[in-house]
Amino acid sequence: MSSTDGSGSTFFVTTPIYYVNDVPHVGHAYTTLNADAVARWHRLLGDEVLFLTGTDEHGLKVQRAADEAGLTALDHATATSDRFRSAWEMLNISNDDFIRTTEERHHLAVQALLSKAYDNGYIYADTYEGDYCVSCEAYYVEDDLVDGNCPIHKRPVEHMVEDNYFFKLSAFADQLTEWLEADAHSIRPTGYRNEALGIVRQGLDDVSISRTSISWGIPVPWDTDHVFYVWYDALINYATAAGYGADDADFDKWWPTTHHFLGKDILRFHGVYWPAMLLAAGITDLPELHVHGFLLIGGEKMSKSGGVTAIGPAEMVDEFGVDGFRYAMLRNHSFGPDSDFSYEAIVERFNSDLANTYGNLVSRVATVVGKKCGGIGPAPDPDATLATAARTAYAEAATAWEAVQPSVALDATWRLVREANEYLAENEPWKMEAGPEVDVVMGNALEAIRIATVMATPAMPEATEIAWKRIGMPGLAAEQRLPDAAVWGGYPGGVPVEVGDPIFPRFKPAS
Repeated sequence: MSSTDGSGSTFFVTTPIYYVNDVPHVGHAYTTLNADAVARWHRLLGDEVLFLTGTDEHGLKVQRAADEAGLTALDHATATSDRFRSAWEMLNISNDDFIRTTEERHHLAVQALLSKAYDNGYIYADTYEGDYCVSCEAYYVEDDLVDGNCPIHKRPVEHMVEDNYFFKLSAFADQLTEWLEADAHSIRPTGYRNEALGIVRQGLDDVSISRTSISWGIPVPWDTDHVFYVWYDALINYATAAGYGADDADFDKWWPTTHHFLGKDILRFHGVYWPAMLLAAGITDLPELHVHGFLLIGGEKMSKSGGVTAIGPAEMVDEFGVDGFRYAMLRNHSFGPDSDFSYEAIVERFNSDLANTYGNLVSRVATVVGKKCGGIGPAPDPDATLATAARTAYAEAATAWEAVQPSVALDATWRLVREANEYLAENEPWKMEAGPEVDVVMGNALEAIRIATVMATPAMPEATEIAWKRIGMPGLAAEQRLPDAAVWGGYPGGVPVEVGDPIFPRFKPAS
């Protein structure tokens, strides 16, 4: 995945590009936050990171919505794209690029990649007849439907007949099977890799990749009466941002290190169709996929079109702050399975982990250092029992981040924070006289805070910088480099420690 010894590597991480006929909700935020946290972890490792997100702006659904609103398709797409961009800025998402599929660079990359597949003999003309869900922008066979309705959106499908270009997906069954079977990291967690294998083993039909019934899309270069079907345009955004068709050196640098983050509902497109498209264009480096389940409210997926009211991230940030919301989302929901989203769970996590544990540790240490050490933080003891706890915490967290399990990584980090609190409770430095004994205890506590703070920066980039400054550390926590920054003994001692307002005041829900 990357280097783990701090020597540095490249790491290209992507979210799905979000469809502009939707609005940002916490389900979108969950995918984006996980990708952001992993990107930040890799920067701590010294990796050179390219982090991409963006918006998907073509297709029949967008065209119809724009018509209904009395707007051009581009104006409609721009307005919603801006909402996603603003949402990610609000959540302190550290993306390096934000791509829109209406950009010229993307049009050129789509035409280049699919022309390559066409030239290689994997695209042909035919007539398609089938049932189409406009909300999904996808065709379904009759067996997929539920009482004649789309299985995802529970709405009637439309029967369509039109001349299309088709992609020879069926030609790639053997290569996809070999990739999925041979590469344990091709799709993670393993259950989703098995699901993709099941799709391939059931038999692959060729798929329609163009439309003549709409004009809102990227023209097919060898037949301009057609535009590319939105999904096949959208998937190529990842290659666009890596430099495909525009900068071969950039593409060769980034593409072998590609990691896609996505929800399970788009596994078929990303785990079967997309790698086949890459192979058809002669690209043999296939991305790693990291797939998560749904956030559920009352047992149903949260979405604008699925009937469950979507919760906007701004609502949560207004109550819990950016870092409070970020931490709770990453810590409360294991990456992989479906999980229940609830306001009550965020309150509990905020108070237990942030207010009572991390925030309390920083506050109590600063207070005791002020009273017993003259406000100057002492150096830690090289042989402190907390040193073992720190080594264990880092090893477990690093393994979890590498496996794309942020909730597990944060649990390991917070065990160090809890052990530091327990260490203080056992030694009761507030009862000690000023002198060498209290200096040892407080130096060890400050060192535990330093290490835990660096490890927590992917989840809480703002709060950790406040804590970093409070304990007198120079520079920024996010600029430290692991694993060196997690080695016990890095707190210099002899630096002023600040007392301040609680970083995370205990949250009291409005009654």
